[in-house]
Amino acid sequence: MALVFSVVFAVLAAVSNATATVLQRRAAQDVPLSEGFHARLLVELLHRPVWLGGMAAVMAAAGFQALALVNGALSVVQPIFVLELPFALLIGGLVLRRRVTRRGWIAVVCIAVGLGAVLAAAAPSVGTDRPTTGGWILAIVCCVGVIAAAVGVALRCPAGRARAACFGAAAAIGYALTAALIKDATHAWETGGVTGFFLAWQTYAFAATGVCALFLLQNAVQSGPLVASQPALTLGDALVSLVLGVTLYAERVRTGWWLIPETIGAALILYGAILLARIPLTQVLVASPAAPDRTRA
Repeated sequence: MALVFSVVFAVLAAVSNATATVLQRRAAQDVPLSEGFHARLLVELLHRPVWLGGMAAVMAAAGFQALALVNGALSVVQPIFVLELPFALLIGGLVLRRRVTRRGWIAVVCIAVGLGAVLAAAAPSVGTDRPTTGGWILAIVCCVGVIAAAVGVALRCPAGRARAACFGAAAAIGYALTAALIKDATHAWETGGVTGFFLAWQTYAFAATGVCALFLLQNAVQSGPLVASQPALTLGDALVSLVLGVTLYAERVRTGWWLIPETIGAALILYGAILLARIPLTQVLVASPAAPDRTRA
């Protein structure tokens, strides 16, 4: 039953994140490219009601995500977030009164089937409730180090595919680390109540990491075409979360010949993400029009 609740809350979180995607990224479209990777980007967005509505959806998603992580494994919950972009396409089509094309439906089906195949083959199991201090230090140092390296490469690249992909990968790692911290913080809430939650360092760490990941995501959208950043974000979050679940929380996934259907499922997800990122409606929802020639896949 706990697994069912975990999946349901994870899906609700994905829907909330999709709603935030439609609202936030539409607001970010009107911000000049020159605002990228600067504090003025967030200041500008704070003055936009649509973006604030997106932030409300983000808060709802965080609540659903916390409930999902309380009831299930990190390696189960985070991969479900690959459904965010398909939901964004469907919600955006409804809001903008545009039909989802045949190619869009094919992409949605590929992502859904691929996700089902990966989870069914991997069969992740719940591990320990609390990671060790040493485990946290190693995980944070590794994640922050890779994020810094990706951002460093992105800043050396001109606006375009490489820059967007690097920022997307950095954002993915940030979101995966945020989820791992949220899971530990929710355990502090369960064992120590409100006081334990606000005394836990993980609470402040996931808040700071989440803000940084959001900032990196906005820069990924601003830097180049969606077809470059979205696959890195979609698969990166799931894969890094899987690694953190196994290394930090001692969660178990099936290996051996099960790697074959897992790889096929991941390939379907990647294909669906790339196909979805090429759809004009998706680009209208999430790509930056600051340089229109770069938003065409």
